Amino acid sequence: MPFKSLGLSDNLINKLSQNNYKKPYPIQEQAIPHILNNKDIMGIAKTGSGKTAAYILPVIQKLEDSELEKSRNINTLILVPTRELAMQVKEVFDAFNTSSNNIKAMAVYGGVSINPQMKGMYGTNLLIATPGRLIELIENNALSVSSLKTLVIDEADKMLELGFKEEIDKIFTLLPKKRQNMLFSATLSDKIEDINNIILNYPIVIKIEEDSQELEHIEQLAYYVTDEKKGPLLRHLIKTENMTQVLIFVASGYKCDNISFKLSKHGIEARAIHGKKSQGARNAALEDFKAGRIQALVSTDLLARGIDIELLPHIINFDLPRSPKDYIHRIGRTGRANNTGKAISFVSPEDEHHFKIIQKKAGKPVPRIYEENIKELNK
Repeated sequence: MPFKSLGLSDNLINKLSQNNYKKPYPIQEQAIPHILNNKDIMGIAKTGSGKTAAYILPVIQKLEDSELEKSRNINTLILVPTRELAMQVKEVFDAFNTSSNNIKAMAVYGGVSINPQMKGMYGTNLLIATPGRLIELIENNALSVSSLKTLVIDEADKMLELGFKEEIDKIFTLLPKKRQNMLFSATLSDKIEDINNIILNYPIVIKIEEDSQELEHIEQLAYYVTDEKKGPLLRHLIKTENMTQVLIFVASGYKCDNISFKLSKHGIEARAIHGKKSQGARNAALEDFKAGRIQALVSTDLLARGIDIELLPHIINFDLPRSPKDYIHRIGRTGRANNTGKAISFVSPEDEHHFKIIQKKAGKPVPRIYEENIKELNK
């Protein structure tokens, strides 16, 4: 089915063509017509399935068809759990928005000064915000959501996982009762159902089942090694496999900094990114990584979602994630848009049982290599 048949305008069809979008993903194909028809939506689809464009495209069209006023009254609000996802959603908006309309969009989040955000709020029609910063801006009278027409909650499962339930409840009390609501999530849980019952009005439920074939684009491999051999193995793999761009997941911010420092010390250009870094440092590291100016980016699960690099070739789980779902989100950063990728996991002796559970939930056994069979670690 072509994008044209979904009811999108000629301007958006042209933008899709310019951005090399040839046909819609399933979530886009099913959601866009209903959003344009003002229906409430609950969309469940995994990370990397095209959810952002599924709501951004019809939101832009609806704003183009509206009479937009210059004020501090926000027309459309997109709530996201992290700063990185806020910036990514804004990038998608910028890619599809046309210079011929007067739509003004902003992405706001904590960790940076609130003053420029307050000053820039006037005339904003579409606001992408993390919950805490949104509440701060409202309390400072920088904006009003009393006339809101459209609410989108993106990565709702992640938002609840990060403990934003209280902030979300507070925001709901400030919104007008009559509005269009959309809730998108990678998973469906009891907590998601609770939000659904509160905000959605007879929603169209769209659930895109996991396609095991998509994991076929990702070559998975596990190295069974002791903790003290993880560092040497990491450096060996990056150098011998010519990993020009690799995203490395670790368990803590401290470990991010430590591993990044050791990689740089051994001639591998690396940067750390985690929640305790300033927003400026995080932005710079992410941009340098996307642009290929650094070879390795070391991160906590902060980036298991919210980073979109279409041709990212390598992922390494230096530490295993807490859950099988997080494992899928992590390795899903590679092998996107039908491109191939490689996901490597380091499994220490105490993690072997946990990794068996991950493999069972992921539905696929992962080939393994043991420490004693790696010559370079036994010299």
